[in-house]
Amino acid sequence: MTIDEEVDALIDTRPGRVLLHVPYDTEALRIHPRVYRSAGTTASYAVDAGSQRMIVNCGMGFEAPHHRRLFSELELGPTSHIVTTQGHADHVGGVSQFRENGAQYVAHSNNQKCQSDDKRIQAFRHQTALTWFPDLPQRIGQFLKDYPDVEFEQDEPTPDVTFHDRLSLRVGDLDVELIHVPGGETIDSLVVWLPEDRVALVSNLFGPLFPHFPNFNTLRGDLYRFPVPYLKNIECVRDLGAKTLVTGRHLPIEGADLIEACFQRLYGAVDYVHSEALNMINSGKNPYEMMEGIQLPENLRVGEGYGKVAWAARTIFESYTGWFQRRSTAELYASDPGKAASLLAEKLPSEDVIQMARDELDAGDPASAIRLAEAVRDHVSGSSALEVILQAHEVLLTTGSENFWEHGWLIHEIKRLKSELAKTGELA
Repeated sequence: MTIDEEVDALIDTRPGRVLLHVPYDTEALRIHPRVYRSAGTTASYAVDAGSQRMIVNCGMGFEAPHHRRLFSELELGPTSHIVTTQGHADHVGGVSQFRENGAQYVAHSNNQKCQSDDKRIQAFRHQTALTWFPDLPQRIGQFLKDYPDVEFEQDEPTPDVTFHDRLSLRVGDLDVELIHVPGGETIDSLVVWLPEDRVALVSNLFGPLFPHFPNFNTLRGDLYRFPVPYLKNIECVRDLGAKTLVTGRHLPIEGADLIEACFQRLYGAVDYVHSEALNMINSGKNPYEMMEGIQLPENLRVGEGYGKVAWAARTIFESYTGWFQRRSTAELYASDPGKAASLLAEKLPSEDVIQMARDELDAGDPASAIRLAEAVRDHVSGSSALEVILQAHEVLLTTGSENFWEHGWLIHEIKRLKSELAKTGELA
């Protein structure tokens, strides 16, 4: 097998649909002579440093007691350092569970800003979370049963130690370097580098699936991420020459040659999309033309189980030029384009519009079918519009999307549409 074939095989073994539904470990899994994993929403890691141990990422607050129990079953030294590779809730939420024996929490100096940004839209996040994580209440309930004596909390920790660019630590018998790599998922992202073993713990720096295309815009709602710092992060980690790359989910990627080949492929893919997007912006293309027109060449194939090339194209457009597309003056005002479409559809024979939607669906354009049927749904009697919208979502689902976010949204909408149809009494 060639190195390119190895990269292809790695991509194919990490499907997006099950990206964030990885089973919890029932015992700490030794993934390297010095590193143990406890899987979760994002995995927590215990690093063996002889007389001490270092915890890297602590999971959500409700998961942390489980991580702590698995790591306590190991014959490791006490926790001296806790490090989070970014300030997202699935990394910092369990820090309080590991603050023992005077352990120091170490993070980048942007950690508090990152947590503050997330907190500002916390209510919104709670509203959107169940779209992609419908089993979350059951998971939390199960942990409450498994750990009845533990007081659960979602921590909002303040670091004891922060740094700007690079920090060297001596943990037990182990040299550790923390390297700031902003512009992955967060502005406080860092890599935990074990130079003696050439192990890089990057968690979700390059996205939870590696080497899949990154998500520069999340459907759940988050700040935009940007290609240029992402590419610089790849260069930074490539220069380390890691033999083991530990990501936020799944097993590590082993072997310097395979890791380098993955980085080459990923860098090439992101750089290509960024360059093509800029060319299309400068030639006057609109974001929909960019979403349709930018396709990766075969030699730069990466998975799209987490981010998608089309979504990146639109995000790059808005990141550089803003939300005003300069296609209509109405973009400047509080005029919902759906209202105009609905007003127009109200003047047309409803069944004609529904038939147009069916024709678009038959022609292989389910997205346009959805727009047409949505425009007329409030003006047509019966359930014909809802039926077309449902059918279009089912087509989108069955045409093979492996992207976690797209798949989750489609499943959520199909359930909602079926519920609406059931209320009309017309669902077969």
